[in-house]
Amino acid sequence: MSDERWFHPRGALARGAWQTVVDGEIDGWSHTGLKIAELDAGSVELGHGDEKLIIPLAGSFSVALDDGSRYALGGRASVFDGPTDVLYVGTDCTATISGTGRVAVATSPTEVSVPTRLVPASETPVELRGSGASSRQVHNFGTPQALDAARFIVCEVITPSENWSSYPPHKHDEYDPGYESRLEEIYYFESAPTKTARGVRADAAFGVFSTYSSPAGRIDINAQVRTGDVVLVPFGYHGPAVAAPGYDLYYLNVMAGPDAERVWNISDDPAHAWVRETWDGQPFDDRLPYESTKE
Repeated sequence: MSDERWFHPRGALARGAWQTVVDGEIDGWSHTGLKIAELDAGSVELGHGDEKLIIPLAGSFSVALDDGSRYALGGRASVFDGPTDVLYVGTDCTATISGTGRVAVATSPTEVSVPTRLVPASETPVELRGSGASSRQVHNFGTPQALDAARFIVCEVITPSENWSSYPPHKHDEYDPGYESRLEEIYYFESAPTKTARGVRADAAFGVFSTYSSPAGRIDINAQVRTGDVVLVPFGYHGPAVAAPGYDLYYLNVMAGPDAERVWNISDDPAHAWVRETWDGQPFDDRLPYESTKE
């Protein structure tokens, strides 16, 4: 089953120059935003009113702010080629992004002004999470430990072929200080044939993603996900995200909520929380980490 309110195939959220736009115009959505653009030596504009994190997905970009400053973002060939430079831009600044390739902009509405900051790929915290078939690689460039921001928490996850991530299924839809946060979450997906595949169509690549209900609300998504697809998680348990054999899976997460504290506290589904204990002593997937490739 697929909940059409929260699952959006590539292009379904197109608006103007943007291939994807998630913002408060979506009914029931208020704390996070995402924009994706495909540029061919072109540019897109970002206005006031949101904090913004600019993330090259494929290609390299330059960013000009209305205070006269300019930044060069050394990108990457694809999201499967390691970390990239990212740029945090506060709510007081407008920005023009120029270049060739695919770029993401995570956003959150806020009146709090935080200074602009460039996070180079070399300073991105790379976390290798899980073990065995649950091994995955996390780039924590927009988490509280790595970035001073007003509201959002942003990271990206790379899951090699046949592995599971966003697992055990977990939720963050109740305020329980020190234990669980209230955070709505965006999943933006990309998938590609493994690096050793030859002669495989890129658009054949896919993974699988699930969400299901919690006491906070009803949601039910069990869907194949491909490059450009977006899943919104307003509440409920989410996971797993599974990379199909032959294909690697990527997702960008953007989280924010109404709580005063900017923190990611989660609760595992009690039925599956025991799985974490099985990771002890298992070898980590030796295909990871995927290393940085600059464009």
